[in-house]
Amino acid sequence: MDIRYAIGLPVVGQFGDVRALLDLAVAAERHGWDGVHLWDHLLFDEPGWPVTSPVAAASAIAAATARVRIILTVAVPRRQVQEVAQDAAAIAALSGGRLTLVATLGSLDREYTEFGLDPDLRARGRALDERLDRLGALWREWGVPPVPIWCAARWPRKVGLRRAARFAGAMPIFDDQRVAPVPPADFAAAAAYVPGLDIALEGFTAGPAGAPALEPYAAAGMTWWIEALGWWRGDLAAAAARVAAGPPRPGL
Repeated sequence: MDIRYAIGLPVVGQFGDVRALLDLAVAAERHGWDGVHLWDHLLFDEPGWPVTSPVAAASAIAAATARVRIILTVAVPRRQVQEVAQDAAAIAALSGGRLTLVATLGSLDREYTEFGLDPDLRARGRALDERLDRLGALWREWGVPPVPIWCAARWPRKVGLRRAARFAGAMPIFDDQRVAPVPPADFAAAAAYVPGLDIALEGFTAGPAGAPALEPYAAAGMTWWIEALGWWRGDLAAAAARVAAGPPRPGL
């Protein structure tokens, strides 16, 4: 199975600048990456950190690139479904069909409570299911091509993977995966819930020489590797250097 490789970009702190995200995305296309993954936040834990719009960043990337897939995380329960549908349809059209949505519950309760929304996980899960159904209905009603949807799923909970099985793919989330390798057995157990679908794994490599470390995940069904970039790995210059080194693709 062919593996595709994306860079993963926060939208907070030094990365909370659409121009910086655009520069990294354009560089990713130039250096052989297959996609760009964007977080979705309104707030963040660090006081004073800027937070930028992933929708604006995705739109800019769509207009400035020709090949990379734009993988846009959306905390669906805290957004109006009709606006998600409209934004996604527009970005997909602008990019020539290069958009994938990653539907998630959102990771910060404050992004709900500070805007008068219910942070209860069960309520968010119900809203996510209802709005995912509504997204498909709106796209059909408007006569626009549907956008592929992956569902985020925090392992070892199974509900997100069961939800993902109804869509195009899954992005399982593991503890500490941005700073420590995910145990291959854990990834394989998660992947077994969504056979035949796209399944993305976020992690880190030093460069193309890191390709052998990804082989167990590929054998278990991984179709996308997301190279997680962010402040924990250094500043924007460090992120640009990792992008320029290229994906951990075998043979590079």
